[in-house]
Amino acid sequence: MKGPLVSIIVPVYNVEEYLPACLESIRNQTWSELEVWLVNDGSQDGSLALCQAAAAADSRFHVIDQSNAGVSAARNAGMDAATGQYLQFVDGDDRLPSNAAEALVRAARTTGADLVIGRFYRISGSHQALQGHIRGRRVLTRREFAEEMVKAPANFYYGVLWNKLYRRSIVREHRLRCPEDVNWCEDFLFNLEYIKYVRLVAAIPEPVCCYIKRPGSLVSTQATPGRSIEMKKRTFACYKRLYQALDLYEQQKGQVYRYLIATAADGGSIRLPQWPQRPVRRRSG
Repeated sequence: MKGPLVSIIVPVYNVEEYLPACLESIRNQTWSELEVWLVNDGSQDGSLALCQAAAAADSRFHVIDQSNAGVSAARNAGMDAATGQYLQFVDGDDRLPSNAAEALVRAARTTGADLVIGRFYRISGSHQALQGHIRGRRVLTRREFAEEMVKAPANFYYGVLWNKLYRRSIVREHRLRCPEDVNWCEDFLFNLEYIKYVRLVAAIPEPVCCYIKRPGSLVSTQATPGRSIEMKKRTFACYKRLYQALDLYEQQKGQVYRYLIATAADGGSIRLPQWPQRPVRRRSG
């Protein structure tokens, strides 16, 4: 009997060198009920051709080719096209362990969780380290998950999209989007909105992504003090509102404010996007 369909969304921008390994890792997943949306966001190298070749070779793969609009717009385009019960995100320069999708889906099905979070490998050159905060196999309420997250909110484990499984019905019902008017931390902002609507969160010990820390990924010219402060203020406002909504703010106030001095750690560094900086579109009103 077929299991639930997983929609894997891959934003692609100038990752020709890394994309073949990424696509092969998706193709070799032990969970075969997949549809894969490769969203080429105006790449200027051979990435689009690689996406088209993957779609020609495997009917589960589909290509969306759009003008450059940023990683959030690429992810949003993938979510709009997705038809699966679950959403899984992969960056085009990373790759998946062969059982990643299966481990995430099985946890969601056996626990009824609306969010599944797994550990991940951080790979830098010849060095590989297993990263993650919640140990073992656990099922947490939304409130319990928030109590765990406050211990290290800026860490990749909580902030990124690519070590998690999402229920598409929640995204669709609440019209959740990746914010296109910010240049980084968009993952965390999406997660903060999504967490508001979950009932249960499943944490699993299996690593579900291999995050490749490639040379030149620290685009320090983008992380100006002004931009960093502005982004911290915006993410903190959303972060604080979550704890207020869960009636945890007064209890955890000291921990909540620690987010302002935390860094987006992947094991000691900040990963900024490989997309070019997009003009920030201010919200009216």
